[in-house]
Amino acid sequence: MKSKYQNCIEACQQCFIDCQNCMVQMAALESMNDCPKCCMQCVDACLSTIKLLIADSPFASKQAALCAEICEWCAEQCQQHDHEHCKKCAASCMACAEECRKLAA
Repeated sequence: MKSKYQNCIEACQQCFIDCQNCMVQMAALESMNDCPKCCMQCVDACLSTIKLLIADSPFASKQAALCAEICEWCAEQCQQHDHEHCKKCAASCMACAEECRKLAA
């Protein structure tokens, strides 16, 4: 059975993976902005969102709105870098933000 939140859960999972990878890849590199700090916060937001969605929590839509905001910030930071992992992270963050905004509406 497919959850009514399936698309958002999957977007959060991919964002979690890509942000985690970006954070690891950036560990040895210098950053001119809030990357990889934004990735750390995005990983936490995505994980919290997934947990609340799976639980069908009454706070799921509020968490989804917060997750979207954090994902948009992270995408803005990561897309400023030329690294392939940052570009992939930014794209995943935007996709996640879009799915989260649908639930938050």
